[in-house]
Amino acid sequence: MNSASNPTPDLASQILERENREKQALALLLDRFLSRNDQILVQKIEMGGTEAYIGSVTLEWFSSRVRFASRLPLFRPKFNPDTQNIEIDAETIEEIQQRPLDWSRQAALAQYLAARKHHKFPPVLVVINQPWVDNPKSAEWSTEGKAIKSTADFMPLDKDAKVGLLNVSDDVTIFALDGQHRLMGVQGLMELIQTGKLQRYKKDKKAAGSFITVDDLSEEFQVDSSYLQNLAKEKIGIEFICAVVPGETREEARRRVRSIFVHVNLMAAPLTKGQLAQLDENNGFAIIARKVAVTHPLLKDKPSRNPRVNWDSATVATKSTVLTTLQALTEMSERYLGQKFPHWKPSQDKGLIPMRPDDEELEEAFEEFHKLFDNLANLPSYQRLESGEETPQLRRFSFEKDGGEGNMIFRPVGQVALAQALGIMIFRKKMPLKSVFDKLRKFDTDDGFSNMEYPESLWYGVLYDPNKKRILVAGRDLAAKLLVYILGGVDDDLERAELRQALAEARTFENKAVGFNGKFVQPREVGLPVILS
Repeated sequence: MNSASNPTPDLASQILERENREKQALALLLDRFLSRNDQILVQKIEMGGTEAYIGSVTLEWFSSRVRFASRLPLFRPKFNPDTQNIEIDAETIEEIQQRPLDWSRQAALAQYLAARKHHKFPPVLVVINQPWVDNPKSAEWSTEGKAIKSTADFMPLDKDAKVGLLNVSDDVTIFALDGQHRLMGVQGLMELIQTGKLQRYKKDKKAAGSFITVDDLSEEFQVDSSYLQNLAKEKIGIEFICAVVPGETREEARRRVRSIFVHVNLMAAPLTKGQLAQLDENNGFAIIARKVAVTHPLLKDKPSRNPRVNWDSATVATKSTVLTTLQALTEMSERYLGQKFPHWKPSQDKGLIPMRPDDEELEEAFEEFHKLFDNLANLPSYQRLESGEETPQLRRFSFEKDGGEGNMIFRPVGQVALAQALGIMIFRKKMPLKSVFDKLRKFDTDDGFSNMEYPESLWYGVLYDPNKKRILVAGRDLAAKLLVYILGGVDDDLERAELRQALAEARTFENKAVGFNGKFVQPREVGLPVILS
């Protein structure tokens, strides 16, 4: 048969030829667009109502163009150029978006990339920002303070607007939201490639002495310089989200970005409790704790005195002049307000994360927690702070250097136990706040919170371990139950008997119980304290 009677082979070859021409045309088109440094080919996606753009960039580009989140213009007044971190205080706690950078990790990360053949970094999540975001008078903001456009300038190349080019020109700023330490590691690799050495650092970016050198890597891992040079052209996945999307106010945008940061970190490496308390925009208890920490006269920063809140650490050092920690305030908030807003805390069994309460509930909760601190501030022990006494002398035990009063409400564990008991009494037992604090002020005047290290104290063996001469964090719940009891909140005989047994066990050491007179007694002879009137 000739081709006239059977045209199929000719038709097939024509179709293939046309497809090849179209591929070549597409390749030429992409080359023209992608040869420019101000555009990246990306795919547009959406998840949970958040638009994002996924692409890839070279390690060299990533190192030079992406910045640490601490460099956001909003943070610059509190930015530490040495550590690349934000100085956390009352002004920045509501704006801070990142964990502190641990510079001791840079050398290890850079060495991993340089020396391990099958290295791999997960994609990074970054925020794409525009200059107009930080200019409230910019035309991109409406008269109502809402964004008219997105910070992502995306040019679609297909009819569905799913694939296209993202503008990353020099006036666009990009900040690492999830992947700061990967950025740090890549920057270390670039320094190693360009200078032949990399300084090792301590966590706070103070030099740790020795350098990593290319010669060291060559000797130890047989890495040559040409291999290192090629690493700069390797690519890493990158996902861009917008700093601001149309219709958002600046505050709404900040809250959204913070919320995403907390969630991606909850799903990956866990934050410390103190860091989560700083960042969490969904945990109502953390939100209220932060707000009270920066507004209440007992806690907020004042020029005339030392700071009262440790924003990051979970503990208070012996010489520290702070009164409490943000983590303790968050636990106080949860144990106090949790009695009134139990739905704020999701089921632990299901592994759910908390959802942000509505604004009305947050406002109500803030008023309740602020009112609690109004009353706490009027306790005799805390009133002594206003007369010039410092927290260390009230917190330290008598046997420690310079001595102290061993006052439990100057310890985070004691503060949390007290808040837990007050939450039960006020919200569950319905005792008026004034009645509760009338009793507590008398108890405090009689040194009921002080001298934990003496057998006469209710907290001996409960919050104070006489054998190891230190605080007993494990005694927090028992301390809370004892406070409920002395405030008149235990009516059930069985509950009273169980509490007496728990107290006797706490004061028993090597089968010998210590009575409130300091003498050894039989455990059954340890009674309950007097109920406050």
